[in-house]
Amino acid sequence: MSETIRSATMLPAVRTDIELHTADGLTLVGELATPVGVDPVATLVCLHPLPTAGGFMDSHVLRKAALRLPAMAGIAVLRFNFRGVTSSRGTSEGVFGHGDDERLDLDAAMAFVAAHDLPNPWLVGWSFGTEVALKHGREHPIIGAVLLSPPLHRTTAAEVAAWGGSGKRLVVVVPELDDYLRPAEALQRFEAVPEREFVAVEGGKHLWVGESQTTRVLSEIVARLNPGALPLPSHWPA
Repeated sequence: MSETIRSATMLPAVRTDIELHTADGLTLVGELATPVGVDPVATLVCLHPLPTAGGFMDSHVLRKAALRLPAMAGIAVLRFNFRGVTSSRGTSEGVFGHGDDERLDLDAAMAFVAAHDLPNPWLVGWSFGTEVALKHGREHPIIGAVLLSPPLHRTTAAEVAAWGGSGKRLVVVVPELDDYLRPAEALQRFEAVPEREFVAVEGGKHLWVGESQTTRVLSEIVARLNPGALPLPSHWPA
């Protein structure tokens, strides 16, 4: 017997509430989800959408990554609230930093990854989270970054261009019907990074609402972190 995987389906994982500590003295709340009984093959560090527009660690694509990918793909998923953000996990200290002070939040997350020997780290940013990844992620020992719906509101052309020749992979996933940056313009804005991987998602929207869009996004992530786990299942043993 098997059950269809739905929005709230929680697959097996070891889920641990964590705290991150920033260099400016803040405590951030988060969760680490890891595979049961085996070491993870890779680690996903999730950077959530804009806090002032309701983004938090439970924003649905990131929550579903934590609910599914440890079991489906052997991936550890680290989520946390940026400074000043509240979710069911609790509230991170501090106030919104407009993508600048969040550098220290990312630093704290990557220090946690290193301290716990989590392997092969990747960043996945969604909307505002892509800005944090682009502005501050390159300095960290990551394999690469997956950018979901990058708006490029806070990221300068120089910050984008700096990824060129960095040796870190950059996967740009742009919805056809995005509210802020659509594929044709995105191609131009990322021309300075010739080695970037560009994915235009037909019919996709900025918020990736619906199971088919969620599955597409998670599949693009898994294709980079653990391609042998594809295709992702639509059912799971009951």
